[in-house]
Amino acid sequence: MREMPIARTGLKTPRAAAVAGLIFAVLLLASLTLLFQSVPARPTDPGEWLVAQTWKVSLALNLVPFAGVAFLWFVGVLRDKLGPAEDRLFATVFLGSGLLFAGLLFVAASVLGAILIASASASADFAETPSYRFARSLVYYLFSIYALKMAAVFMITASTMIVRTGFTARWTAIFGYTMAGVILVGSQAFDWTLFLLPLWVLCVSAAILVEEFRRARVGGPLTQCNGGDQPSALSISKDIKL
Repeated sequence: MREMPIARTGLKTPRAAAVAGLIFAVLLLASLTLLFQSVPARPTDPGEWLVAQTWKVSLALNLVPFAGVAFLWFVGVLRDKLGPAEDRLFATVFLGSGLLFAGLLFVAASVLGAILIASASASADFAETPSYRFARSLVYYLFSIYALKMAAVFMITASTMIVRTGFTARWTAIFGYTMAGVILVGSQAFDWTLFLLPLWVLCVSAAILVEEFRRARVGGPLTQCNGGDQPSALSISKDIKL
């Protein structure tokens, strides 16, 4: 009975954040790659993908909810880890931009799924109708403009929190600032900016895992923030056994 709180703390450790980040990055990268191969980035496409590439689009859309859940878990575990060291201003923007990104991602995926369903029951010239043009343009603006801008704000605030608290390697913050700047300036000009957020989360998660395994080898404590010591679950378990 006394080991239950210890098991629960395992869901809040930096390693849990890293695993959630890796799952999010892999799933979203896989989904975006399938969409990138199937659906033209610009909303003026003739709609040929509605005939030949629907299975890829369906698979990509089915991966999005799992990626979104992993992303929310990644955000939640990071906030819990920061604890008292978390600045309220940056914490609010960090959480709000993350939630907005996930919400806009879900809405864009839903509209794209609605296009698939409508095309399956419509005539052959569905891609030439105003309804298709409207829905296709809506997907483009939701994700390529609004969702990506929220992703850039998320990366900026998260990178600032990394610099202030030092909960992972500083180079990930520099990389985050750079990628966020590229998104803010060129999200409409360069289609590959879609991949920058999951790539950054992948780097942050990998850096956290490397640091955790390195600390485990030397027998040191888990990552500590600038707000006081936070004992690891392993040390608590040893104390109870004693």
